[in-house]
Amino acid sequence: MASLFSSFLLTLCLFVIPSLSSDPDPLQDFCVGDLRASPSINGFPCKPSVSASDFFFSGLAGPLNTSNPNGVAISPANVLTFPGLNTLGLSMNNVEFAPGGVNPPHSHPRATEVGVVIEGSVFVGFLTTNNTLFSKVINAGEMFVVPRGLVHFQWNVGKGKARLITAFNSQLSGVVVLPSTLFGSVPEIPNAVLTKTFRTDDATVNNLKSKFAV
Repeated sequence: MASLFSSFLLTLCLFVIPSLSSDPDPLQDFCVGDLRASPSINGFPCKPSVSASDFFFSGLAGPLNTSNPNGVAISPANVLTFPGLNTLGLSMNNVEFAPGGVNPPHSHPRATEVGVVIEGSVFVGFLTTNNTLFSKVINAGEMFVVPRGLVHFQWNVGKGKARLITAFNSQLSGVVVLPSTLFGSVPEIPNAVLTKTFRTDDATVNNLKSKFAV
């Protein structure tokens, strides 16, 4: 009986320990993604040959164009833009804000996010599963962390532009942007669901859908 229990504990550990990380651990030094191939469970298949350029990326440089309704622009360095990250379990974003710009409430289902303010003053907040808001205005050189999967946002509260560099413990963290997900989905969420959920009417829902239509 003791031997059976020990075997059970060992098996449980083998399953639990790998689950503590976001992406699966790599089984080789590197695996530069072949984006022409279909992705597998652990990212993309490896390119048959690589060069030094596969391990360098300049896409986080700015400035970015923030002329949009939210006043924010994001330049991602993930496996889709930087295939050298394939199987390595990390990615980054350059996030730039116009004055008053907002990165709207969203979540990353596959990663925890950590960020540092490079320029400006940014109001950063995230919501727990019991609807508690944790928030603070942070300035250049200060950092924040958002636990995996929790809804969060950033708002430029300074007088000028602002910039963040964020990092994720996933090569492709995924993003669910609440406004566009709820009001811009294809096919649309039925109005009856949204009017009941938000305790409003068809006219209001249709107006919101018109703002987020693809």
